Amino acid sequence: MANATCDGCGRGVTVAGSTANIWTFGEDDGSEGTALTLELEDGSSHTLCFPCIERLPDHPTAEDVEALEEVEVEASAPDER
Repeated sequence: MANATCDGCGRGVTVAGSTANIWTFGEDDGSEGTALTLELEDGSSHTLCFPCIERLPDHPTAEDVEALEEVEVEASAPDER
């Protein structure tokens, strides 16, 4: 599996598949990743963790991926009440 960073939230992820696992079989077949690389309809390509993928709307664009970063920052900011 390839190690990468989620383009949405920035956390470290492993992408299932990749050429490192092309001849691997059984339990270590490389199918247990924590992210996917998606090619969107607008032609952009992004590596995203599964939680970020779930937050995308139908037919996402690069702007939707950028908005994931903003949501992650807002969610991690301390409450200022």
